[in-house]
Amino acid sequence: MLVEFQKVKRGLRRLAVTSLLLVFIAACTTPPSWHDNPQTHIVRKGETLFSIAWRYGKSADDLARWNRLGDGSLIYPGQRLRLTGAAATTRRSASSTTSQPAPRSLPSIPAEPPPNWAWPTGGRINVNFGAKPGTGTGVLINGKSGQSIYAAASGRVVYAGSGLIGYGKLIILKHNDTYLSAYGYNASLLAKEGDQVKKGQKIATMGEGPERKPRLHFEIRRNGKPVNPRQYLPAR
Repeated sequence: MLVEFQKVKRGLRRLAVTSLLLVFIAACTTPPSWHDNPQTHIVRKGETLFSIAWRYGKSADDLARWNRLGDGSLIYPGQRLRLTGAAATTRRSASSTTSQPAPRSLPSIPAEPPPNWAWPTGGRINVNFGAKPGTGTGVLINGKSGQSIYAAASGRVVYAGSGLIGYGKLIILKHNDTYLSAYGYNASLLAKEGDQVKKGQKIATMGEGPERKPRLHFEIRRNGKPVNPRQYLPAR
């Protein structure tokens, strides 16, 4: 009986050690979360304020105001950014009923008029705004591999890269404080961040989009929110 008890005891000890090892391994292999909660984002290497705003459907100007960033150019890896404005709430101390004043909301940025848009490339719209395949936030324009992609309006390149999932090689142009445009699924990018480009200037060449077909993903965003490009592009 004593021998059997010792075997059971050793078995329980091995089980406890194995459980602890499994917990330790799981803790070591769990990837870190960059999105601690829906109201904040931790900046990663290579991200810009505009790419972060684009990811969450926010205005880069709003992110800059909410985080007191000035022009928003000085962000760094590991920095925590607020994704919402100040909430009009009050806090009460556990030992006192005196309310603290709510934080004051920041003033909104006046809307600016849209630029005079032009088509970013030749070809017909194959997938409309809100449809699939694609992200649904723009239109897909058919074309040929290597076809020229042009700036739909004059502006500044605020993002050029492939760090945003679902867009391939992407260029984002800022036209004013209200309007941005984006050009995705490119084979090559001919403009870099910080460049000032003119309407009709070649900025990229067409690559393959969904279904391995040559296409341009084109977006227009107003205050960070996607809008249907058809309502802005000239008839043709």
